[in-house]
Amino acid sequence: MRRLDLGLGVCSEYADANESRSVYLTFDDGPHSICTPDVLDVLAVHNAPATFFVIGVYAGEQPDLIRRIIAEGHEVANHTMSHPNLSECEPAEVRHEILAASATIRSVCPGASLRHMRAPYGAWTQEVLDASEIAGLAAVHWSVDPRDWSRPGADTIVDTVMASVRPGAIVLLHDGCPPGDQQRHDPKGPRGQTVKALSRLIPAMRDCGFAIRPLPQPH
Repeated sequence: MRRLDLGLGVCSEYADANESRSVYLTFDDGPHSICTPDVLDVLAVHNAPATFFVIGVYAGEQPDLIRRIIAEGHEVANHTMSHPNLSECEPAEVRHEILAASATIRSVCPGASLRHMRAPYGAWTQEVLDASEIAGLAAVHWSVDPRDWSRPGADTIVDTVMASVRPGAIVLLHDGCPPGDQQRHDPKGPRGQTVKALSRLIPAMRDCGFAIRPLPQPH
């Protein structure tokens, strides 16, 4: 299946018409038993909202974390059931990956308000957009990617985000790893650099006049 140009129905940032200098923090590939609580602790200290694009199989394994994310005022969103490259999947598999993830999230937290979906690897196709629409989910990409999953160091993560962030930006970070990624089993947690960077990024962005807000309601 052909990948789509991001201009075709996929949001990678939000217009800042009111000059509110809003930015949006998003986290992919969780929940993770070590990293997600650490991220939530930092967000709580700084009173900053975020959206967690969770993998369905992990949501089923970590229901308490899904409930904690929501209880602390953050949003849970769909990152498919098992994190495949959807551009390599048949249409029926694409639909299953998205619908099954939503069903799993709602089964562990019936109060979850699912509004958004992000394709693993940013692999958007028309079939992915169609399946997301069927599931009632808005497609969300990103505009700032420090590649924190590669563990380049907290300083690099901070510097990359601050060099690229602008009003309306959607920042991509990670609080977990896809299935099969050996980093997931790091006994200290694979996202320590992300957590350290996050504790510096939030005040740095605010010092620059940015307001960290929840993702807007889809139209």
